[in-house]
Amino acid sequence: MGYRYFVLHQARDAGLVGWVRNRSDGSVECLVEGPRPALERLLEDLHRGPYPAEVAAVDVEWQMPSGNFSDFGVA
Repeated sequence: MGYRYFVLHQARDAGLVGWVRNRSDGSVECLVEGPRPALERLLEDLHRGPYPAEVAAVDVEWQMPSGNFSDFGVA
């Protein structure tokens, strides 16, 4: 399983909303909204990644939720 689909499954399982996508530089970007405890659990998962992925770094920027999402998808 690739990293984007790992994020998709973890976020949906946690009841989070937003999106995940590949960036042109090869990194993966996601925007996720939901309860803080679920977001923190997802953040732990993002650091681990799917087997056999090697996660070099996870950059986090906390913001106020927009409320514009009803589900989680791959953009």
